[in-house]
Amino acid sequence: MSRLLLDTTFLIDAERSDAELDLWIADDDDVAVAALTLAELRVGALLSDGAMRARRVEFFEAVKALLPSVSYNEDVADAYADLLAHVRRVGQPRGAHDLIIAATARASGRRLVTADLTAFVDLPGVEFQTHR
Repeated sequence: MSRLLLDTTFLIDAERSDAELDLWIADDDDVAVAALTLAELRVGALLSDGAMRARRVEFFEAVKALLPSVSYNEDVADAYADLLAHVRRVGQPRGAHDLIIAATARASGRRLVTADLTAFVDLPGVEFQTHR
């Protein structure tokens, strides 16, 4: 059994391609999303129009109903501070949302599943896998 945290990019790719998440996730895996990922998916739905909006709202609601979310708490805040200090120290800036999602994975002891091949490289204590 793996403890996984699904990144927003992974979920967006799954939604766009109508991919079955079962192809990437074993039945016995413990899967969750960061609370921030729910916010990012909801923003995508709210900024869409027409049929695309309806589809994205439906996808957001399905993810929200099916997967538990890991809240931004003190452990995540501590991990975020460590990661932010690290990327500033080494001169490799990352987006705040990516760092919060990485911190959520690190603090919750989960491996991050992402479609982004570069956002999480060389972040101490963050295990990740790409699906591409």
